[in-house]
Amino acid sequence: MGSTVKYRKFILPIVVGLIIWALTPIKPDALNDQAWFMFAIFVSTIIACITQPMTIGAVSIIGFTIMILVGIVDTKTAVQGFGNSSIWLIAMAFFISRGFVKTGLGRRIALQFVKLFGKKTLGLAYSLVGVDLILAPATPSNTARA
Repeated sequence: MGSTVKYRKFILPIVVGLIIWALTPIKPDALNDQAWFMFAIFVSTIIACITQPMTIGAVSIIGFTIMILVGIVDTKTAVQGFGNSSIWLIAMAFFISRGFVKTGLGRRIALQFVKLFGKKTLGLAYSLVGVDLILAPATPSNTARA
């Protein structure tokens, strides 16, 4: 994984973030300064995800770190969402599905089912249902199961 950092692609997200940050005096009255600064970092992070100076995970961690270092939120508040078990359930499901894609396990299981039931079209339909029944509980994405 020799991914490189494309520093020029960081220019647009940084400029947009600084412009939003500088527009603090004309922000909506319903927002306090903390919410406005959080909005600036959020927009910058989204733009960086689009321009892709780094991988999306790295860009997200940078946005998260800037939010803490600038003092918009304290560390306890920032990491509070990671204590929710639903987040970890979703993360683990994505890790498992990525493993299925990388190792080709889903394809191998599907080929075994086709080998067993593939003599007729009805058997192929049953094999598709069987593979889906095996892979669906551990794989959140239909694309990963395909």
